[in-house]
Amino acid sequence: MEGGERTGLLGEFEEFYRRHVDAVTRFVARRVDDPHTAADLTAEIFLAVLDSAHTYRPGLGSETAWLYGIARNVVSSERRRVAREAERDRRFSGRRLLEADDIVRLEDKLDAESPGRRLLAALARLPEGERAVIELVAVDQLTVTEAAAALGIRQVTARVRLHRARKALRAEAEAEASVVPEMSVLYVVRGEA
Repeated sequence: MEGGERTGLLGEFEEFYRRHVDAVTRFVARRVDDPHTAADLTAEIFLAVLDSAHTYRPGLGSETAWLYGIARNVVSSERRRVAREAERDRRFSGRRLLEADDIVRLEDKLDAESPGRRLLAALARLPEGERAVIELVAVDQLTVTEAAAALGIRQVTARVRLHRARKALRAEAEAEASVVPEMSVLYVVRGEA
C-alpha cells in the first residue's frame, strides 16, 4: 500500500469515527454502567470496524446499520465474556488507565443514559429476536430496514418481531400502570421513544 493511499484511508476512518463516535458511545452507555467498560467497548467497536471494513456492502444497508450490527456483536461478546469470567476481578484487568476528565465525561454519559438502561432491563424479558429489533428501532432509533440489515434478517421478519415486542410491552405496561418510570415503556410501545 502506498503512503498516500494509507494516509487517505486513515483520513476516511477518522472522518467516519468523528461522525459516529458519540452515537456509539451512547449505544454502549445504555448497555453498561462502568466508564472503563464503556471506553473499552467503544474502542473495540471501532477496531472491529477497521478489521471488517472490507465486508461493508452499501447495497445491504446504511453504514449506520452496519456499524450498529458490529456494535451489537461487540457488546454481546463482552456480555458472554463477563458471564464466563464472573469470578475474575474485571474492574482493573485489561483496562487502560483513564484520566480524571475522561472518567467524569463517561460518568456523565452513563448518568444521562441510565433511563435507557432501565428500559433495556424491562426489555430483557422479551425473546432475544424481538428484543434485538425493538432495541435497535425504539432505543437506538434505526429504521426497521436498518435494524433488519444490522441483524441480518428480512425486513418483514423485523416488522413481525417489532409488532410482537410492542404488544408484549403494552401488556406489561398496562399491568404496571401505577408505576411511571422516567422513560415509560408505553413510549416504546407506541413508537415514541
